Amino acid sequence: MNIFKFVPLLLLTTFLMGSSFAVVKIGLPYSSPLLLSALRFLLAGVIMALVVIVLKRPHPTTKKDWLKIFTIGTFQTAGVMGCIFLSLRTITASESSILTFMNPLLVVIFATIFLKVRYRVYQWGGVVLGIIGVVITMGAQIEFKIGIVYGILSAVFWATATLLAKKWGVFFDTWVLSAYQMLFGGLLLLLGSITLEEPFFIVNSHSIFILLWLSILSSIVQFAVWYYLLQKSDPGKTSAFLFLAPFFGVLTGWQLLDEPLYPSLLVGGLFIIMGIFLVNRNSQSKK
Repeated sequence: MNIFKFVPLLLLTTFLMGSSFAVVKIGLPYSSPLLLSALRFLLAGVIMALVVIVLKRPHPTTKKDWLKIFTIGTFQTAGVMGCIFLSLRTITASESSILTFMNPLLVVIFATIFLKVRYRVYQWGGVVLGIIGVVITMGAQIEFKIGIVYGILSAVFWATATLLAKKWGVFFDTWVLSAYQMLFGGLLLLLGSITLEEPFFIVNSHSIFILLWLSILSSIVQFAVWYYLLQKSDPGKTSAFLFLAPFFGVLTGWQLLDEPLYPSLLVGGLFIIMGIFLVNRNSQSKK
């Protein structure tokens, strides 16, 4: 792909990934966290489902295949996004984005334990750097906050969803998988909102704008551009630039929410970014 096309699209999708944390934080006064997350992905899922139906993309034909998509949606959308939204009640957008984007580091650990995959030394070096970064970032916390647990859980769920998508994703059309995993995940989030919180959504111009931004730009456009880049360029090299997402998460948290840039946050974030880069430096692991 032409670099003049690749770079703007890469910056767009990673900016949308990272900035969504600050946008969610802005939206929480207008909605309970699980309901806002549910509405985001129900809207995005319905729109994408209509698109793949109209375009007649190949859909699953067995209950087993639909169950696989439902399982991916349970981890990727319900698990990851539910924990992110809950984490933002008590920690900053910067901290939440850094913790969530630890997921490439956890993929290495989980794949080694459960799939017996062997990784290169420098990739394990990236895992070590990432863990050091988390310790530095969270070590400055004077008091324990439940948001830290939710932030870590979001990374755990994302890493699990990544391994499931790698194992099962080859059997599905990419756009169909994206559409229905968001739709199923959104339904689970809605169920969680009804049972685990007192749901509320204040309807005004601000809340509607935030919901549309999260559903269309930070979900549909972000996924579309990211998958397009993965298909049109080397997936390993493209994934290495995931470190830009937490960078934009910290930057937008500072710009939009006036979140302080503590030295521990900057140093810890830098370690995690270097770790992500090393882990994703080469997508082909040793068999």
